[in-house]
Amino acid sequence: MRDRTAEGGDGEDPDAGFGLPGWIYRDAEFFAAETRRVMRPSWQVVCHVSDIPGTGDYHTLNFAGESIVVLRGEGGVIRALSNVCRHRGARILDEASGHVERLTCPYHAWSYGLDGRLGGVPLRETYDAKALDGVALPAIESEVWRGFIFVRLESGGPSVAEMMAPYEAEVAPYRFEEMRALGRVTLRPRTVNWKNIADNYSDGLHIRVAHPGLTRLFGRGYGVAADGQVDRMWGTLLERRSDNPSERMYQHILPEVTHLPESHRRLWLYFKLWPNVAFDIYPDQVDFMQFLPVSPTETLIREIAYVLPDNRREMKAARYLNWRINRRVNAEDTVLVQRVQDGMASPNFTAGPLSRDEVCLRAFGKRVRELIPEARLLAPPAPGWSRR
Repeated sequence: MRDRTAEGGDGEDPDAGFGLPGWIYRDAEFFAAETRRVMRPSWQVVCHVSDIPGTGDYHTLNFAGESIVVLRGEGGVIRALSNVCRHRGARILDEASGHVERLTCPYHAWSYGLDGRLGGVPLRETYDAKALDGVALPAIESEVWRGFIFVRLESGGPSVAEMMAPYEAEVAPYRFEEMRALGRVTLRPRTVNWKNIADNYSDGLHIRVAHPGLTRLFGRGYGVAADGQVDRMWGTLLERRSDNPSERMYQHILPEVTHLPESHRRLWLYFKLWPNVAFDIYPDQVDFMQFLPVSPTETLIREIAYVLPDNRREMKAARYLNWRINRRVNAEDTVLVQRVQDGMASPNFTAGPLSRDEVCLRAFGKRVRELIPEARLLAPPAPGWSRR
């Protein structure tokens, strides 16, 4: 890897054979730059349409310094709005989800309709009427893709549907639109940079080394692929029974899922949408997770599972066993990612070479370097670089 800030963009990445430098996983100015250039224009999943079934039902998301509410309005219309009052900037809704007739600010009781337009203003006669004319909660760009509601703070780049277009035929049989939440959203704080979690999610080489459970389930048949917008990973359950009780029982008890093609009835499939949204797709359920940046060395993992209605005892047992297996995998990854974050604090670490097989890490690094050319530098530039 070389110090090259003038190259990148289209064509071959001159630094394709190297990972990203360690300083960008802990630097405050780089974190601010990637919030503007990477995160704000990116799609973030908020919830599923089934999570807001009735008029006035809502879910909120705090992301990149913004508070967003997704809600169902009159006529079933789904909107995403700023969750910040236009009067004095107070946050309106505090809960992660709930139901409202109107959005009423707890500070001065300004209220807005479910379409975001200003309604009630106490002491309205004391305000300049022209100043209140047309006041509304700003709309946030949103998209519903196969039942999941996404938002982004700044426009630009492909839609979610365009990002996932190469995989539509594969995803369609899972019937995402018909799914319902299994449990509630879980938030897991981690003292690491979000990119380390994203890197680890798409890293196929560590599976055989650090995840013995997945190795028992897949053997050496774990695959990875990247197209720049989406990483795809997969593994097919072996017929050979694992010697771990939970894994062996899952292999044995997982029932036939007849709406899936036969090739996918024993397949564990993973997609990571640029830059930080992931879907774990199993025959028995679908989990989504996000790696929400909090600071240069803090990330909040947000996750929940969704399932199709299925009252078979075998399916209920399979979902429980799935949770047990992946709880172990998550614990292993937590240790691994923290180990990397701690190691990157060493001045002796710059950027390590990447295998040709590390296609997802190569694609991720290329995209970061295109958006923030300073990511090619082995050490941080002088303060103020991101504002020049």
